[in-house]
Amino acid sequence: MNPIISISDRPIGVGYSPYIIAELSANHNGKLETAIKIIEEAKKAGADAVKLQTYTADTITLNSNAEEFQIHGGLWNGKTLYELYQEAQMPWEWHKPLFEHARKLGITIFSSPFDNTAVDLLEDLDAPAYKIASFEAVDLPLIKYVASTGKPMIISTGMADAEEIQEAIEAAREGGCKELAILHCVSGYPAPAEDYNLRTIPDMIERFGTVTGLSDHTLDNTTAIASVVMGASIIEKHFTLDRNGGGPDDSFSLEPAELAALCRDSKTAWAALGKVDYGRKSSEQGNVKFRRSLYFIKDLKKGAIVCSEDFKSVRPGYGLLPKYSESIVGMRLNKDVSQFTPVSFDFLEDINNEH
Repeated sequence: MNPIISISDRPIGVGYSPYIIAELSANHNGKLETAIKIIEEAKKAGADAVKLQTYTADTITLNSNAEEFQIHGGLWNGKTLYELYQEAQMPWEWHKPLFEHARKLGITIFSSPFDNTAVDLLEDLDAPAYKIASFEAVDLPLIKYVASTGKPMIISTGMADAEEIQEAIEAAREGGCKELAILHCVSGYPAPAEDYNLRTIPDMIERFGTVTGLSDHTLDNTTAIASVVMGASIIEKHFTLDRNGGGPDDSFSLEPAELAALCRDSKTAWAALGKVDYGRKSSEQGNVKFRRSLYFIKDLKKGAIVCSEDFKSVRPGYGLLPKYSESIVGMRLNKDVSQFTPVSFDFLEDINNEH
């Protein structure tokens, strides 16, 4: 039986259209009004939810210039971890107005907490669900604390091997989580499509028995849409107003038109999967008459014995199916037929059955 979870009364699983999460992350770029606008655009694009990240530089790292706290290469080259997170953090006082605005708009809002104090803040706001970020998937005490809320949880699995994913799932279950989903993820920013190995998704579904989705860090929608075919029930994408906005995550985020396309096209892909069905589809009904069938190609008299030169397999499909070509050879006509008449058993007699 396929697992299902529910967030804000929206069921999520392979039997339902993909649940689309717009990840706001650090794309507010230090402006509350930008964060508000991102939520509005996510709603307009058709996303099911918008997700925040709840941390401060002090709750996620240490203010150190030591080598191991330095970032070398990539988007954030030259910064310390503390500097990066100080720039990227979502001020805690913004959370309440953002939650209130999202609820007013009718879009689900929740967050990724990075320590217990973040969970407490989000519980005060009655967050409907929680997301564990890939880098925190090994923080089993945090997972258990989040699970103790009893809310649905989504765990990203970037960098985690199968054993670590299993440990995270067990920690969530031990903590009291009843509704759990995991996301296949590659923690590269951006990540190349060929790193995603989407065939892992059906294996995850079978191996771990949870609702499974995709946290996608590629630069377009192709990987995300393809993941639906592999069984992804959730798609998470970073979302911004302007990819050239200069923020920490802007450059690998979707813009509004792209998010709208993802919402539309992923649902189309899901609808196209349908079910195993060899029957004639409703859109085909009117075209059956254009299939090939057998037609007489000359005038013939009653009593004539039909030979292969008397008929032909052509379009349209009002005559006998071509599979009867051999069967009607040697049969006798019980009435006159004219050229271009569809072949029918109604005016054919099998001379072998005569007594």
